[in-house]
Amino acid sequence: MSANIDNRNLNLWLSNNPNLPTHIGIIMDGNGRWAKKRRLPRIAGHNAGIDSVRDIVEACGEIGVKVLTLYTFSLENWKRPKKEVSALMKLLVTTLNREIKELMRKNVRITCIGELEDLPEMTRFSMMEAVEMTKNNTGLTLNLALSYSSRKEILTAVKRIAEDVLAGKITPEEINENLIGMSLQTSDLPDPDLIIRTSGEFRISNFLLWQIAYAEIYVTKTLWPDFRRSDLYEAIANFMKRERRFGMVTEQLYSKTTLQET
Repeated sequence: MSANIDNRNLNLWLSNNPNLPTHIGIIMDGNGRWAKKRRLPRIAGHNAGIDSVRDIVEACGEIGVKVLTLYTFSLENWKRPKKEVSALMKLLVTTLNREIKELMRKNVRITCIGELEDLPEMTRFSMMEAVEMTKNNTGLTLNLALSYSSRKEILTAVKRIAEDVLAGKITPEEINENLIGMSLQTSDLPDPDLIIRTSGEFRISNFLLWQIAYAEIYVTKTLWPDFRRSDLYEAIANFMKRERRFGMVTEQLYSKTTLQET
């Protein structure tokens, strides 16, 4: 990808590329470190991160990414200082109220996954209102993971399947990968093709563990408040260079592609 391609031509090139990832998940890390480097309170980093969210959502919509899942707040994040958690919940409400008109204008559909009953009443209300307002939009699906734990999600799915077995609705022999996938909160979404983690940390942090079985992982040292569409494009370009074999060898992959083309 040429470095001198302007954003408009780059958007056009990406949007017409058949290897564009359908679903991108982002672990937005580094807000606290961004603030600490500037001797600011941690919430300043979270505030600055909103600009990154806005730019990445806009870029994904423009190039034709179908789903963007943002790891917004994990179930484990409730362990953080109460003052920071409270400020984050208020920030989410403020951001949703401020951005909802623009999201509607850009045809963005908002969905969410996680233990939403854990959220403060006002935060949960604002979230559900945004979901309801955008439910008929047909552009980018912006999926927010809030109070989210992949282990909890899988555990809940397993319990639900076990209850169906006990009730005689299904037999143990009918339990397969497809059934488990359909029992997860992301059942109406394609699995992620690309997972991006900012701030240089090499871990998944309990994010979409089942769904990312064959996702490509891209790690950047850029802190989330500094992450912009140029960084996103770099991650996508890196993704497009990779050979996704899904357990096959290269020769099988090319043989399969040739058969599909003929």
